[in-house]
Amino acid sequence: MRHATIIGTGRCLPEQVITNNDLASIVETSDEWITSRTGIKQRRISTGENTSDLAYKAGLRALERAGIGADVLDLIICATITPDSFMPSVACMVQDRLGAKKAAAFDLSAACTGLVYGMAVATSFIESGMFQTILVIGAETLSKVMDWTDRGTCVLFGDGAGAVVLQASEQKQGIRSMHMISDGSKQDYLSLSALPLLNPFVESGEQKITPYISMKGQEVFKFAVRTINDLIQKVLAKAELKEDDIKYVVAHQANYRIIEQAAKFAGIALDKFFVNLDLYGNTSAATIGIALDEMNEKKLLEPGDKIILVGFGGGMTSGAILVDWT
Repeated sequence: MRHATIIGTGRCLPEQVITNNDLASIVETSDEWITSRTGIKQRRISTGENTSDLAYKAGLRALERAGIGADVLDLIICATITPDSFMPSVACMVQDRLGAKKAAAFDLSAACTGLVYGMAVATSFIESGMFQTILVIGAETLSKVMDWTDRGTCVLFGDGAGAVVLQASEQKQGIRSMHMISDGSKQDYLSLSALPLLNPFVESGEQKITPYISMKGQEVFKFAVRTINDLIQKVLAKAELKEDDIKYVVAHQANYRIIEQAAKFAGIALDKFFVNLDLYGNTSAATIGIALDEMNEKKLLEPGDKIILVGFGGGMTSGAILVDWT
C-alpha cells in the first residue's frame, strides 16, 4: 500500500513586525490586555506582498528542503480564505512562478483548518495512486480583511504562509490517520462575507456587505476546546495509539488559552503542544505549516516521532492528521 510522507516544509512571513504596543496606537487596547487574553505579543503584517507572493516563497522553501525541483510536482493545493482574486486561483499563480509545468493546481477553502484539509486531500490522491508528489500550502493576508477599529479581532490575526511537500512511499510511515468534520449550523461563529448579490434582476435593492472577519469569541473558544480533544482521540484510535505515544501536538495557533484548556481537557501535557502564536498571531490556514517548518528547522522532530496536526476554523470546519515523522 502507498503511504504519503512529508519530505519538506517551508514558511514565509512578511518582514513587518507589529507589536501589541503598535496596535495600541491605532485602537483602544494594550499589551497587557492582548497578552492576558490571547498570549499574542506580535504578528507579521504585509506591506505589499499578497497571498500568492507569500505562498510562492513558502512553497519554494519547502521544495528546497525536500531537495526536489518544481518539475516533479503533480499537484499544488493552496488553502486560503484571502486569495489575490477569485480567479485565477492562488495555486495557479504559484504553479506559474515555480515553473511546475506538469502540476494541476487548485485552491481550497476551509478557513483555519485549510492546511489539514489540503493535506488530507493530498494524502488521498497519493494513496489512490493518482499522484506521486504534491505541494500543499496554507497562505493568508488577513490584514486586508481586518476591521482595524475592532479590537476584538484585529489584535488576533497576522499574515503568513506555511507549506509541506508530500510524496508517495511504499514504507509504512508518514500519514498514519486522518479525520475531518464540519458543522455548518455554527457558521455564524466565524465569518467573512464575499461580494453582495447585485444584478439587474434583484428586486430587494442594494445589499450592504462588510468585508471583514466577524467572530463570536466565546462560542469559538468552546467549540475549539471540545473539538481539539475529540479529534485527537479519533486519530489516535484510528492509528491504534495512545496519548503517551505522541511527542507533539501542533494545534491551530489561535489563542494560548484555547491550547491550554484543550491540553487539560485531552489529558495531554501542555509542553507537548508546540506554541509560536506569541510571535505570529493567528495566520488562519498558515499556522500549522509555519509551526511545522519552525519545528523542523529547530530539529525538534526525529524520524519515528509521532505528531498530531489539529485545526479548527470558520464554517465551522475541523480536522486532524496523525503523522509518523520521517
